[in-house]
Amino acid sequence: MNHILDNPIYHALNSAHSNFSVGTGHVKYYLEEIAAFAGLKDNSKLDFDTLYENSAAESLFVVFTTSEVSILDQWKLIARIDMFQMVYEAKEVPAGIDIDFVDLDESHVDEMTALVELTQPGPFKSRTIELGNYTGIISDGNLIAMAGHRFNPTPYTEISAVCTHPDHLGKGYAFELLREQIRRILNKSEVPFLHVKRDNHGAVKLYRKLGFEVRREMFAYVIKK
Repeated sequence: MNHILDNPIYHALNSAHSNFSVGTGHVKYYLEEIAAFAGLKDNSKLDFDTLYENSAAESLFVVFTTSEVSILDQWKLIARIDMFQMVYEAKEVPAGIDIDFVDLDESHVDEMTALVELTQPGPFKSRTIELGNYTGIISDGNLIAMAGHRFNPTPYTEISAVCTHPDHLGKGYAFELLREQIRRILNKSEVPFLHVKRDNHGAVKLYRKLGFEVRREMFAYVIKK
């Protein structure tokens, strides 16, 4: 049997995120204003066809796979992203320095969107914040760093949207934000995991320092009708 994390989007949409789910038994995707991710049970030709037939015109999706796949002609391939999937197996929060965080809410979405557009950690939409546990660091009234939760294929919770304003790099903010996210996930008796581009060596080094280990290689395909 495949591990649940081999298909994290599909399993999230069939468990903790079922309330955000659209689609059929084998093909599910998030509500458009929540996220652009689709989970296909088998990543088969039939699954891609079903996604195409059951989604709106010009829909854009991100699909995760454990191996390379051929994208069918009806889809426009926007990008392929080679990633590592990393998991935090420890039961304790890594050592660090506790700093002041702000729990981000709907009033911060414009600032969050601007920070994501500047730093490009991954997709962020108008209701992505509803996936939960977004925390940030505010300096001089401005959001300068943040992180939150994304996929939740029970009992795993993904950390995502980890980003820091370029003017504030090198201050350890990402490390401390990640510690806080790990703490919150462990407090739910769940297991933290994340995805990172394979060529983002600085981020991989940071995640290893915190205690994450590479579980496997993954691929993300950005496709549009």
